[in-house]
Amino acid sequence: MTLRLTAIVPATDAPAHLERVVTAIRAAEEPPDDVLVVTDLDESGPAAARNAGANRADGDILVFVDSDVVAHPDAFRRIRAAFRDEPDLVAVFGSYDDSPPERDAVSGFRNLLHHHVHQQSPGPAATFWAGLGAVRREPFLAAGGFDAERYPTASIEDIELGTRLAAAGARLQLDPALQGTHLKRWTLPSMLRTDLQARGVPWVALLARRGTAPSGLNLGWRHRLSAAASIALVASLAARHPRQGALALAGLVALNADFYGLLLRRRGAGQALAGVGLHVLHHLTGAAAVPLGLLEHAREGS
Repeated sequence: MTLRLTAIVPATDAPAHLERVVTAIRAAEEPPDDVLVVTDLDESGPAAARNAGANRADGDILVFVDSDVVAHPDAFRRIRAAFRDEPDLVAVFGSYDDSPPERDAVSGFRNLLHHHVHQQSPGPAATFWAGLGAVRREPFLAAGGFDAERYPTASIEDIELGTRLAAAGARLQLDPALQGTHLKRWTLPSMLRTDLQARGVPWVALLARRGTAPSGLNLGWRHRLSAAASIALVASLAARHPRQGALALAGLVALNADFYGLLLRRRGAGQALAGVGLHVLHHLTGAAAVPLGLLEHAREGS
């Protein structure tokens, strides 16, 4: 049986790169049968926009592509093959590639961190990523799609959908070879705001609501130890204990040598060094999200 693919691009915020993104989809190897670009102004958030696209789609497979992600030419061929070869597969997703075009240190760090984490976590998953991810239409609709009411703006709506699908017994897969180029330019304020408000706090609230503590992707043991090392580093410097601070820094570097090596290869020594400091901020923001997320969960239950 031939599987029909529908690509869905949420584009309600007049994205600057939309034409380039859609052109790449249409020019891909074995492109999708349909491309739906959701621009309706009343569908303000990406969750609602993706749901609107899914409701209009005719395809057996829904392929979600963010409006700032240029899918690699082989992306849709890989998606077709995955669902054709594995009939029990419900969803598959990939990662950003290691060539983000924005040359500043923050954009390089943030985009390459995503690439590195996803590249290190291939195989079965209990989450989903809608930057470049595909799901069978029927299970998606049966699950209720993305929770647009809880997540009216860009947040963890894809992660939450993945946890629901996995909890229902669906098989999800991370294919690190399924890649796209992320065109977004990050600034330090936008990174911290996203890490805290858009992802960290709602993610902690989600975990508290479900009573689970997954160990994949950003919640793996290496990430947790790195957060502890970052906290120890800052606490040691604040207490004027340079030796303890040096030990904490050494631990952080040892835990993340592969990632810093990636920054060095792709961005040079200056951005690799900056990446260590940005990584500390990233982990501190994640740590700050824990009490705030638990408070958010408590408010939801009150």
